[in-house]
Amino acid sequence: MIKRIVQVIYIFVGSTLGLVLFPLLDKLLKTELPNILQNSYVQALSGAVIFFILSLWLVDPTVTFIKYIEEKLLKAPISMILFGSLGLVFGLILAFLISLPIDSIRLQYVSSIIQIVITILLGYLGFQVGIKKREELLSLFTLSSKAKKKAAEEQDASFDIPVKILDTSVIIDGRIADICQTGFIEGTIVIPQFVLAELQYIADSSDTLKRNRGRRGLDILNRIQKELAMKVEIYEGDFEDVPEVDAKLVKLTKLKNGILVTNDFNLNKVSELQQIKVWNINDLANAIKPVVLPGEVLTAFVVKEGKEKLQGVAYLDDGTMIVVEDGKESIGKRVETVVTSVLQTSAGRMIFAKVK
Repeated sequence: MIKRIVQVIYIFVGSTLGLVLFPLLDKLLKTELPNILQNSYVQALSGAVIFFILSLWLVDPTVTFIKYIEEKLLKAPISMILFGSLGLVFGLILAFLISLPIDSIRLQYVSSIIQIVITILLGYLGFQVGIKKREELLSLFTLSSKAKKKAAEEQDASFDIPVKILDTSVIIDGRIADICQTGFIEGTIVIPQFVLAELQYIADSSDTLKRNRGRRGLDILNRIQKELAMKVEIYEGDFEDVPEVDAKLVKLTKLKNGILVTNDFNLNKVSELQQIKVWNINDLANAIKPVVLPGEVLTAFVVKEGKEKLQGVAYLDDGTMIVVEDGKESIGKRVETVVTSVLQTSAGRMIFAKVK
């Protein structure tokens, strides 16, 4: 069906060009065309026949190109199509207004070429600006609705709960699902589409370890969305001018005025430098570990040799590492130790002790 439509369009274009080009050819050659070609019906029919013949070779590539464009449009977010179209319309209107004084140029063909160039250029620029700036334009459109709700929000600011934006590392980690289940996290969980794409890429990796981590992340998201009483929102937008996922997360958190949830140490530091609120799952895990003071007695199982001479290494049930002085001889044994000092770092807590 689409092939027939394309052929009809080619025939229509050919007949139109026949009416335009035959008289133009007559002027350029400065010779009169045969009488039969001076008839408008013959000119239109000739152009239609020529383009019908051309369509026999061009219809298949044209249909392929149309289907390619259709596929791209179906995959594109609706906001991209909407604002790209608005930008295109605005660019064409601006081109029309600029072209009005150009009509006064006496050189007809020169003015026509200039108008065509301006129309194509401003139409393209308008379309690109509409796509690239759609996030900012969306935020402008939402300002009016935010202004209407401002009075109600000021009356009870305690209910203004910022959204929580999850990054790839915290999803794969999995502890976020257990934290959500306890009810300590309130508000909406936002999962960006570009994070889902990264998870899918990891899940499709040829490396077994990466593939398992990616599938675990997808399972965690499925659990949060279906089993937990949390509102989950999939952010469909993307920041095409920003290639890195971490930079996109930072930009999205700024746009949403939300909180970035991660356990990526570097992303945590970068976000803090840009004055973005960050929740680090590792910091939360360290904060809820039992407080250990120097002088307390701990029973620990020494599992291996430490880095320094005669040191042994043991672990508490929560995974906290204990460096036991003179504990090398107790490897494979459970011994009582006395805490001498505690070192707290962003990577975790380390306890130094000696055999009692």
